Amino acid sequence: MNFSQNEAGNLSAPLTDAEKEQSAYTRSHYTKYEFQIPARDGAKLFTIVYAPKDSTHAWPIMMKRTPYGIPPYGIDSFMTSIGPTDLFAKEGFIFVYQDTRGRGMSEGSFEDIPPQNVVPNDATDTWDTIDWLLRNVPHHNGKAGMWGSSYNGFTAGCSLIDSHQALKAVSPQAPTAEQGKGDDAYHNGCFCLAAEFNFYATFTPRAGGPAPVAGWPPGFDYGTPDMYEFFLRLGPLSNANSRYFKNANRYWNALLAHPNYDQWWQDRSLSRYMDQVKPAVLVVGGWFDAQDLTGPFALFNAIESSHPGASNTLVVGPWKHSGWYYDPGDTLGNLSFNVKTGEYYREHIELAFFKRHLKGEDGPEFPKAIVFETGRNEWRRLPAWPPAGVERRLYLREGGQLSFEAADAAGFDEYVSDPARPVPVLPEFNTNPPFNYFMTEDQRFASRRPDVLVYATGELEQDLVVAGEVEPVLTVSTSGTDSDFVVKLIDVYPNDYPDTEPTPDKPAAVRRGGYQQLVRGEPFRGKFRNSTPENPAPERFTPDETTVIRFRMPAVFHAFRRGHRIMIHIQSSWFPLVDRNPQTCVDIPNARPEDFVKADQRIYRGGAAGSHIVVSVIENARESEGKTK
Repeated sequence: MNFSQNEAGNLSAPLTDAEKEQSAYTRSHYTKYEFQIPARDGAKLFTIVYAPKDSTHAWPIMMKRTPYGIPPYGIDSFMTSIGPTDLFAKEGFIFVYQDTRGRGMSEGSFEDIPPQNVVPNDATDTWDTIDWLLRNVPHHNGKAGMWGSSYNGFTAGCSLIDSHQALKAVSPQAPTAEQGKGDDAYHNGCFCLAAEFNFYATFTPRAGGPAPVAGWPPGFDYGTPDMYEFFLRLGPLSNANSRYFKNANRYWNALLAHPNYDQWWQDRSLSRYMDQVKPAVLVVGGWFDAQDLTGPFALFNAIESSHPGASNTLVVGPWKHSGWYYDPGDTLGNLSFNVKTGEYYREHIELAFFKRHLKGEDGPEFPKAIVFETGRNEWRRLPAWPPAGVERRLYLREGGQLSFEAADAAGFDEYVSDPARPVPVLPEFNTNPPFNYFMTEDQRFASRRPDVLVYATGELEQDLVVAGEVEPVLTVSTSGTDSDFVVKLIDVYPNDYPDTEPTPDKPAAVRRGGYQQLVRGEPFRGKFRNSTPENPAPERFTPDETTVIRFRMPAVFHAFRRGHRIMIHIQSSWFPLVDRNPQTCVDIPNARPEDFVKADQRIYRGGAAGSHIVVSVIENARESEGKTK
């Protein structure tokens, strides 16, 4: 749910020359209006409209609804730029910004990620707003579109529910569609500690009635350059309230009150409401989005399941959270893609989508998926997602080997997991949650820890493309009564791979020989191994008794190149990305210091019950799939 400067409306940074130029363009070409639009329950929703001064055309409406404020307030104060990108302002639309109910200048009560089966809600507020705009704002062409990323992607997604007949195109970007099951808050029962703490330290309930929001408040002061140290000293999760939040943030309290994927979370699953979608949809995500990677796929799949013939396109590029808004997109962390993917998306995908559906402009048909293949660094246009592949199993074998061939001899590998010394998510000091670059980070620092199991193939003789979800199937035992199991899929570069060239941003070259690039990682809280939506309750481990853990990791589209190796890491902590498991089956938000104990972990390999990783391999992918230039 974290955001970019563009999304938050943070106006504190000095304007660049390009921003000054864009600001001048906005003032000379648009007139600003402010309205209080009544919703069906009488609550007035504060709304800003930027209308083109040119009244000789009928313009489409482009709207974003946000809880982050829409500064600057006042009809004589203008945003630096309007629309998803500057390209839209020059193209010409009626731009609409609205404070969601209970935030900023809007009346009503705000609930963080509310269910959409209780009226009024974001879906009905959107319908009421569009209906009012059509009746009260002149010079429109009768068509409306919505966009937004992160929480604003959630509100865009809500507009698809029983949508207004004038709503023709919607782009939910990094939508928090599954906050309790893969987005922001919980991943397979593991609480995303650092990012959620940092977010809710500043995103707090409104103290009084409607009030302007000038921008995002200052970040939390950790008092140390080392976030690992801060959260380790924090101790049990309950100390966050007693020391810092003082039980005053009901949004934070609600998250911790629901560690199970119970009915409360299920009602907040946006994808469950996608059975009557009418507008064209462009769902956007980033392969390296540390917050909301699950949401885009969940929303796309839900729409595709209910409306297989609908105009529903998935776009995924090599981006961090909301990075497609402002980054050139040719690099991220230590990786270089050699293509300005962000610029390509903004002009040739996003703008083209809205021009097609709101202005009726011709252009190439949108396929079901436009996805960037990492590894070979090429855009692909696909008729379906995921593309058809062959299921293969990567088996854990003796001596740290990883192979597509199963081993007959059964055995196990073991390690001690100590909550007092959890495996870090990054090798260096960091106080910048949610670790924007950890998803591209070199994993060699973790490979050398005794509490991380490492398995690797030999050098690949030809490129191997993995597409879709990755599914670990682990036979495990623990001496505790609960444990986490983290699985990481890694691309190991050849030892003679050339180093990066120094740049102003990275004056020191990155040593790429033997680099262990994280392709995908995901944690799983073991006590939920048998949970279902119907029965989400946890189940204790019987100490030292084997059991199977099976879960799905978020999708990838990655080419492991010839000469590279495929590697798997297995560990029981990933700190402070996710909270520490005490390794006793207790209510973790209320765990006590004495509940945290060491545990002996075993991963069983070989034989009929041998642990393995299921992947979908795309054969002849380079020849069979389309490619964008």
